[in-house]
Amino acid sequence: MRLETLTAPLQKAIMDQYSRLLCKFDPENTGYISTEKFRTLLQRYGSELDPHKLEVLLALADNNSDGKICYQDFVNLMSNKRSNSFRQAILQGNRRLCSKALLEETGLTLSQRLIRHVAYETLPREIDRKWYYDSYTCCPPPWFMIAITIVEVAFFLYNGVVLDRFVLQVTHPLYLKNSLLYHPQLRAQAWRYLTYIFMHAGIEHLGLNVILQLLVGVPLEMVHGAARIGFVYIAGVVAGSLAVSIADMTAPVVGSSGGVYALISAHLANIVMNWSGMKCQFKLLRMAVALICMSFEFGRAVWLRFYPSAYPPCPHPSFVAHLGGVAVGITLGVVILRNYEQRLQDQSLWWIFVSMYMVFVLFAIFWNIFAYSLLDLKLPPPP
Repeated sequence: MRLETLTAPLQKAIMDQYSRLLCKFDPENTGYISTEKFRTLLQRYGSELDPHKLEVLLALADNNSDGKICYQDFVNLMSNKRSNSFRQAILQGNRRLCSKALLEETGLTLSQRLIRHVAYETLPREIDRKWYYDSYTCCPPPWFMIAITIVEVAFFLYNGVVLDRFVLQVTHPLYLKNSLLYHPQLRAQAWRYLTYIFMHAGIEHLGLNVILQLLVGVPLEMVHGAARIGFVYIAGVVAGSLAVSIADMTAPVVGSSGGVYALISAHLANIVMNWSGMKCQFKLLRMAVALICMSFEFGRAVWLRFYPSAYPPCPHPSFVAHLGGVAVGITLGVVILRNYEQRLQDQSLWWIFVSMYMVFVLFAIFWNIFAYSLLDLKLPPPP
């Protein structure tokens, strides 16, 4: 039985039992016990623990160079806290893992097979996959990607009814009057840099974005959590609209492609960087299909951008938001996906990429304030 699936009182009772045992092995109350005693404790009383978690703890005891184990490290590991002790246990356990792979285990229920499938889709190390398999409880469920998709579809259907058009809505003369999309003449309305994701060029645009963000975003959220995946998605969205305001200054922006491309590019980059460890089936074929879908959607956006506009002199929406999302995905996104259950604030690359992102945002803000007037750019009239 998994420790995480036990009721709260029973889980607390098990932890209290280990606390008393650790105190017994540490009569001087130093907070540490020798690795030899710790290993004896695990072997004697480890039946209450997940077998995969026990593997990691034993490996940590075998390989700890200090010759002692801190009780707080043990508590952090048992509660799945993103800590340095967790990272140490994962690294040591990965070296010492010798039991059969999770993929070889039999007698699993449908939900357990789904969790195992998600683990192999997203995590490159076997010990990470086993730890995730034992820890995942579907509480909370992957609500962010599902909720954002429902809202996007709802706004699209509403606009379809109002405009009486579902295919290439963007060509309707009243399309630009919506208060959600980004328009260069209305760039002072800051909410538009984010809310443009609820407007799509047509059902062909919405459909591909929704399929990609559900197929990729939901499994990633199941593993890394709503906060981390939501951050990558929103950062890609904001970077997309800011990139358009710098590189394609006369064009509006619609669609969630910035966020979608941030997630997909981070996932694909993580697969490439951990190619030998990723055990998802047909990974080369699936990468090719994902790149073809992304290329098709990007090509559609480029074609639409230069297609004769239905509301001259304002052009059709820009494609540059896609590139802003990719930039976020291969920087911030990759750092997040490579650090499963580890504190991001402990990673130097995290702070480097966050700093780069903040510099870009500040540059874009000043650009939007001063560059348009300094360049004496002729913008399309407000809708």
